[in-house]
Amino acid sequence: MGKIAYPDARKLLITADSGDSNGYRVRLWKVELQKLADDSGLEISVSHFPPGTSKWNKIEHKLFSFITQNWRGKPLISHEVIASPLQLLPPKKGFMWSVAWIKKVYQKGIKISDNELKEVNLTIEKFHGR
Repeated sequence: MGKIAYPDARKLLITADSGDSNGYRVRLWKVELQKLADDSGLEISVSHFPPGTSKWNKIEHKLFSFITQNWRGKPLISHEVIASPLQLLPPKKGFMWSVAWIKKVYQKGIKISDNELKEVNLTIEKFHGR
């Protein structure tokens, strides 16, 4: 979707919370981001929100609050029930969303070696680069 909307983009900024699978310490997250950068040709920057502050994430403000309001009191029994609130969201200028179901089964417990991690082209920013 991004390639269509921004065909000339050379950089991508990802804002992420500091939890679970996309945490700043997660080796697999870093290795997979490197693969994405290699495949897309994009320079990728990641800015992690400090723990407990993901409430400031713009996506959560614009999208998740509406979804959870619509889910309130409904059993989440199918993909359609989960995705249906997206159809009810009011449009926001400059903001698009879509739903895609990925049916791939992901392997659990993948370990990234020190050597694999060394292959990641990682630069820590001087400003709050921890």
